[in-house]
Amino acid sequence: MPVVIATIRSKPGRRDEVLAAFEKHTPAVHAEDGCELYAVHAGPDRVTVVEKWADQAALDAHSAGDTLVAIAAAITDALAEPLDVAVMDPYPAGDEAKGLL
Repeated sequence: MPVVIATIRSKPGRRDEVLAAFEKHTPAVHAEDGCELYAVHAGPDRVTVVEKWADQAALDAHSAGDTLVAIAAAITDALAEPLDVAVMDPYPAGDEAKGLL
């Protein structure tokens, strides 16, 4: 079950544009096979997306899919720096109900 943490830093004044792109395209991501979690979080200086996929094949399909291409096209001009995307495997620690996505 790969987990993805993607951090997007937008140019000053363009965070809402980034959020609008995710608002528009997230329903399509949620409908993709193997999407277990795709949650957008906003802070004052960044947007972070937390994702969980059923398996690597599902993540690979998402990564090569039209929806991700559409998101990238919508936000590229608003980026202050390249995306920071980390793909990780869960590491269980503590209470299983609280320690794993």
